[in-house]
Amino acid sequence: MIRTIRTNSENQDFRELVKELDYELAIRDGSEHAFYAQFNKIDLIKHVVVVYDDKTPIGCGAIKELTSDSMEVKRMYTSPESRGKGVASTILNELEKWAAELSYQKCLLETGKKQPEAIALYLKSRYNIIPNYGQYSGIENSVCFEKKL
Repeated sequence: MIRTIRTNSENQDFRELVKELDYELAIRDGSEHAFYAQFNKIDLIKHVVVVYDDKTPIGCGAIKELTSDSMEVKRMYTSPESRGKGVASTILNELEKWAAELSYQKCLLETGKKQPEAIALYLKSRYNIIPNYGQYSGIENSVCFEKKL
């Protein structure tokens, strides 16, 4: 049975999934991983979604305020054995719903060019590619997206 919970970054299942995510990103991003890691700290994130298959955590994502009208989608991850089953879309939809409930106007996010599955997810979810923002400006490997809620 698939279920979704809203929690925060103190959730231990979220922390374990993020460790798996960071391990995978270190392999994909190689020498660039340290640059991205500095922007992906999970302390004090108030809005986290974890998806469970029965009692097993299989995916996660988070949002944090970027500006007064926008949330940034962070730490999206689905365990390898659960990919291709709509888990990431479930997480993203729940994060967008939560951001809208909190009266934010849009969601922004950054992903890497070496993550084609993530790019496909965001395009399928009606995110638009935008110029790289903030710390990602001028970063060749980064692709930034925006979706109005």
